[in-house]
Amino acid sequence: MAEHAKRPLTVDEALAQVLADVMPITDTVEVDLLDAMGRVLAAPLPARHTQPPFAASAMDGYAVRAADVQALPVTLHQIGEAAAGHAFDGHVQAGQAVRIFTGAPMPSGADAVVIQENTSVSAGQITIAAGTVDFEHVRPLGGDFTSGQSVLPANQLLGARHLTLAAAAGYPRLAVRRRPVVAILATGDELVLPGETPRADQIVCSNPFGVAAMVCAAGGQARLLGIARDTSESLDAKIADAADADILVTLGGASVGDHDLVGPVLARRGMALAFWKIAMRPGKPMMFGRLGSQRVLGLPGNPVSSMITARLFLVPLIEALLGRSSEPAPTLRGTLTSSLPANGPRAHYMRAVGRRTDEGAYAVTPLPNQDSSLLTPLAAANCLIVRPSAAQSVAEGCDVPVLPLDF
Repeated sequence: MAEHAKRPLTVDEALAQVLADVMPITDTVEVDLLDAMGRVLAAPLPARHTQPPFAASAMDGYAVRAADVQALPVTLHQIGEAAAGHAFDGHVQAGQAVRIFTGAPMPSGADAVVIQENTSVSAGQITIAAGTVDFEHVRPLGGDFTSGQSVLPANQLLGARHLTLAAAAGYPRLAVRRRPVVAILATGDELVLPGETPRADQIVCSNPFGVAAMVCAAGGQARLLGIARDTSESLDAKIADAADADILVTLGGASVGDHDLVGPVLARRGMALAFWKIAMRPGKPMMFGRLGSQRVLGLPGNPVSSMITARLFLVPLIEALLGRSSEPAPTLRGTLTSSLPANGPRAHYMRAVGRRTDEGAYAVTPLPNQDSSLLTPLAAANCLIVRPSAAQSVAEGCDVPVLPLDF
């Protein structure tokens, strides 16, 4: 702490401390497939059966023996029909064919499908006069997966496509990791909840709801603690309500002003402080510490600051607790549509709008007002331009690092 007390940490230094020694949650719960969206798989998922469970036709046409259709034209005798859910139970001999529809099991003895567009039919005789035999028209037994094969890895964040695969593999329920519980506490006498009528010197509290949404999207369980007033007693009581949470997030009051009481109250409860300022904007007055096994993030009170710092630090922490990759938020390259001046000593995360041009480039336009209290520019933005500390001025048309907004 001696070196870091003299200067704010960089974003990378701060993230490294937030993620240091994180042990993934090992508790698991079993949930219905319909409730597994956004959950994290606790263990590799082995298929309970083979898919497809039989060789099947991928097209409407005729199931034939490949040996019978090497030389065209050829006429074969139709001996039956196979449809999805209604297999043909006979055996295809030389010179025979079976009418077959997409998804139907391949009849015994047949190993190829001729699509119906290449055939003509008359009195039970099928003439194949054109085209080639394409073995891709047959879906092989086990072509997707086989019984016992791992179809999803442990720690997979489950989306719609993963749940579809789990269902196909025979699972009505899945074992998933317990969600990390994130208790969120807003602080300040100036705040009222949405729906309440503020006094002339108050504002509506908004950022707990945005941070909670980010927690849920990252796989955590958000618990709103309400608003703590600017007294040690109120803060202490609210913080006590979060004793069983994996992460405590406070919003506001984490700086060093006369009314910033969060740090002292947490210190009296035994929190070991790691840092309380970061060389970034918006978001400099951010605190991180440990209260026993609980990790504490004191995010800035300004809504934009709290949302951006939550994305950079809280989301990776949730991912680490879930056993998932906790790499820094990924950036891409964007081309500026207007110039930017030189940056100061703190990394600047500028709200911007990005779009793909007709030429395929990603053009980014910084929004004109970057005040950290303004939510309308944040809602209008779809990305952040990342300006490193002490960066030189950048001309229009130059490339800059861009962080897509996923909240």
